[in-house]
Amino acid sequence: MKIVVLMMENYLQKLFAHQQYDKNNFFLIAGPCVVEGEGMVMEIAETVTAICKKYKVPYIFKASYKKANRTSASSFIGIGDEKALEIIKTAGEKNAVPTITDIHTGLEASTAAHYADILQIPAFLCRQTELLIAAAKTNKIINVKKGQFLNGEAMKFAVEKIKSAGNKKVMLTERGNSFGYHDLVVDFRNIPEMKLNNLPVIMDCTHSLQQPNQSDGITGGNPKLIETIAKAAIAVGADGIFIETHQNPMIAKSDGANMLPLHLLEDLIKKLVHLRSAVI
Repeated sequence: MKIVVLMMENYLQKLFAHQQYDKNNFFLIAGPCVVEGEGMVMEIAETVTAICKKYKVPYIFKASYKKANRTSASSFIGIGDEKALEIIKTAGEKNAVPTITDIHTGLEASTAAHYADILQIPAFLCRQTELLIAAAKTNKIINVKKGQFLNGEAMKFAVEKIKSAGNKKVMLTERGNSFGYHDLVVDFRNIPEMKLNNLPVIMDCTHSLQQPNQSDGITGGNPKLIETIAKAAIAVGADGIFIETHQNPMIAKSDGANMLPLHLLEDLIKKLVHLRSAVI
């Protein structure tokens, strides 16, 4: 677990400078899948911030400002890029927590960098050289999600591309591998494998439980296993935990089928903090 302390002494320590946290804890990335409106975002950000303060878990607020990779052309994309980015920025400032959002093109990298502290590369785009380099050149922290079609070892090439552009502030996220046509499976060997890059490694506990490409055009999921995935990730040494959460996933406009209901988050964090103290 020395890598966690090492990372907390570098760019993550600066990122969490305004938070009181236990350096032996994992860090949490959590929030809604996408910005649906200001009220729901602020409620989620405030609730999760309070939980993390209580358990001394460093927190990064997450929300996508738009969804560019929906299954169906009729699916919700967003409320407008600038409006959503402003809401994400405000949520971070009001709660004194850093923020993260997805980008899909080089132009988006330069735009989103004005609003978010961390830029996230979606799993399907983790090999896109121009995107990785454009993101790196913003000098923001870059979180790259491992493609569903790759193993952990292959992510070293994404890391090399970002570092070649002069940015060493990189994190990697495991989000499962394709298993047949409509399911994913998590190979936990990928977490220690990606940690060999001497970077923080995060477990995406909600997207890894997706059941994509359903016949009705709506992605399914298996949220009852979120706790199982999270506990296993902590046990094998994940530095961070990624969870999408919503006040009422049943009516969420994106990825509701695999999100954690907001009222269940505190109990899960409490369990993970206890588990973390047992394994470090």
